[in-house]
Amino acid sequence: MSIVFKAIVSAFRDLFRLRIAWTIVWPLIASVLFWLIVGFIFQDNFSEIIYQILGEIGIGEWLRNLEPDWIASVVLGLFNLLMFIPLVIVTTLIITAIFVLPTLINLVARRFYPDLKREYGGSISGGIVNAIIASVIFILIWIVSLPLWAFGVGIIIPFVAAAFMNQQLFRYDALAEHATKHEINRICSENRYSLWGLGLLTGLVQFIPFINLLAPIFTALAFIHFGLEHLKYLRTEEVAKENISQ
Repeated sequence: MSIVFKAIVSAFRDLFRLRIAWTIVWPLIASVLFWLIVGFIFQDNFSEIIYQILGEIGIGEWLRNLEPDWIASVVLGLFNLLMFIPLVIVTTLIITAIFVLPTLINLVARRFYPDLKREYGGSISGGIVNAIIASVIFILIWIVSLPLWAFGVGIIIPFVAAAFMNQQLFRYDALAEHATKHEINRICSENRYSLWGLGLLTGLVQFIPFINLLAPIFTALAFIHFGLEHLKYLRTEEVAKENISQ
């Protein structure tokens, strides 16, 4: 776990060392604008979907018949918000992973890991497939967990979903340029619990007002440091084994 906390500290430090102010803000702005436009255009469709979901858990008809009408509107608005927030988070993370992460990797690698050879074991298609899988499962977690909010258990779901999304989305892309396919698979399989721990710690930042503006870049930086640090140790071990065998 020491590398997990080292990655967290390094990411926090880099937020103030790297000149990335616009990089921090624009993915979030783009995500919010995108879903506001989509929500405005398909407002009736989203409302009907929410009513269907609520109907499945037995409160849809109750909500339709609720008096006065403004109470139903408030409840519906809250459910809209519960759907809007994860969609914005997912979109911001995906934009960061696809458009921002390569730049961050270059900045971090050049400054802290200049001797780490690039093997390009990952691919753009692999990153896209990984992002789609992460996004679909993340959204499903939110949808399936909606009934749990009625019992108070749902409060833990956002943290679990954020932990999953972060580690699933960034673990591959952080290593794609520098590691071989074998190294990527080995690091991910041998550090499964550490990756979930890092995903949870970075996910907590997403729920702190104002600070969560930094969350996508902070998460990306943390996973870059975690991945490249593990890759450095792995290759050092391999060199040591080769020297011993000789």
